[in-house]
Amino acid sequence: MTDPADAGGLDRLIAERRAKADALRERGVDPFPATYEGRRDIGDARELGEPLPPGEGSDESLRIAGRVVARRGQGKMAFLDVEDHTGRIQLWARANQIGQESMAALLDLDLGDIVGAEGPVARTRRGELSLDLRGFTLLAKALRPPPDKHHGLKDPETRYRQRYLDLMADEEVRGVFRARAAAIAAIRRFLDGRGFVEVETPSLQPLYGGAAARPFVTHHNALDRDLYLRIAPELYLKRCVVGGLDRVYELGKNFRNEGVSYKHNPEFTSLETYEAYADYRDVAAMTETMVAAAAEAATGGTTVRFRDQEIELAPPWTRLDLRESLEQASGIDVRELPEAAALRDAMRAKGYEAADTATWPQLVDGLLSSALEPDLVQPTFLLDYPVELSPFAKRRPDDPAVVERFEAFAGGMEIANAFTELNDPDDQRARFAALVAEREAGDEEAPPPDPDFLAALEYGMPPTGGLGVGIDRLVMLMTDRTSIREVVLFPAMRSEASDGRDPG
Repeated sequence: MTDPADAGGLDRLIAERRAKADALRERGVDPFPATYEGRRDIGDARELGEPLPPGEGSDESLRIAGRVVARRGQGKMAFLDVEDHTGRIQLWARANQIGQESMAALLDLDLGDIVGAEGPVARTRRGELSLDLRGFTLLAKALRPPPDKHHGLKDPETRYRQRYLDLMADEEVRGVFRARAAAIAAIRRFLDGRGFVEVETPSLQPLYGGAAARPFVTHHNALDRDLYLRIAPELYLKRCVVGGLDRVYELGKNFRNEGVSYKHNPEFTSLETYEAYADYRDVAAMTETMVAAAAEAATGGTTVRFRDQEIELAPPWTRLDLRESLEQASGIDVRELPEAAALRDAMRAKGYEAADTATWPQLVDGLLSSALEPDLVQPTFLLDYPVELSPFAKRRPDDPAVVERFEAFAGGMEIANAFTELNDPDDQRARFAALVAEREAGDEEAPPPDPDFLAALEYGMPPTGGLGVGIDRLVMLMTDRTSIREVVLFPAMRSEASDGRDPG
């Protein structure tokens, strides 16, 4: 790719390509025709030609189309490599087959142009599988030069801002998003096969809830009211369970007005499932089986490599008690320090960060993130959380200070969160009141009460197990990508400095 800093060089190349497009139009040739009928995938052409010995061709002529990614030769013979989503094939062009005028037009093509080509599949005497070119059509003139195929795109800013160039330059990047699609499709098949119903709930909500996060706020002009981009679909999905949809799930975007990191993006894809008459242990068994199925579909197996470590995603996963594991990792028993000030002092004494304004739940969560989470490389369920951290989870019958909740970790990061869902409306009302107190104490992430959700619970929700899975993090794990930006096609970015420079 031409160095963007070399504005003059890029401008010259663009001018040359535009001049070629203008010349075609003057000759009555549309450089952007609408269709190319009868096209076959390049993968089909390669399959047809695979049995051919060197020097032989097929009897069948076919049409393929793709982007010109390489070219060699001139004069009476030329070779162009053309690529589509199924692979690459060489175009073998000879002037005595296509004529001098067509040969000149072929040699005038630029890298990045999209062409249709027809002819029989053949192997050259050197054994290269090719399309023995008998005719071609320019389908889209590339007015900008493509990235360099050999060196690729090195600048992360360019890769993320202009993802189309990243995809164009690197088959491995395309493979990441194919793996993502395969994992999501496998998750849908898994849940559909278990009788779950996929539903869609509002992304614009009059009240946000179901998680601890700051929302994005927008204004609806016709209704003259503020609405919130959802931080989670949880409370709407549980309304579905109240209404008699006993097994529901939603795959979609959530939006949280928070900082960015290697594992956080303001908009992210999540899966949430709710199953009536199940608890968090049932959900844990389903989670490990589902993730293994997704890995199999995305990678061909259940063993993945992430950050130079092999991770086995097949069941069973390790199950640990949160309180005991956190004490072993940090030397702090959080249950023995129920006040924020005491826990803050203990954390600082052990060398952990503890903000003056952090509430007790935030301190526990921060201790988990710094002391324990990085060491949970193999898939692990941490079970049984303090009630203060889990406003929508059901208390354990034998210990009301603890709720039936797990978080799942792998590769040193959280990938899932699940509860035996709280279905007692009076307990839920008290939990909302506690959240109000946290908001008044300065916790901007504490969600507000939802009176309609409480009303729904008062109609009766059966015992229910709920699950949330971070799809982006799961794909990071399966494709060995250490930043969420590598698995989100168009991640959130800071504004570019307005320097007037051409984006190419």
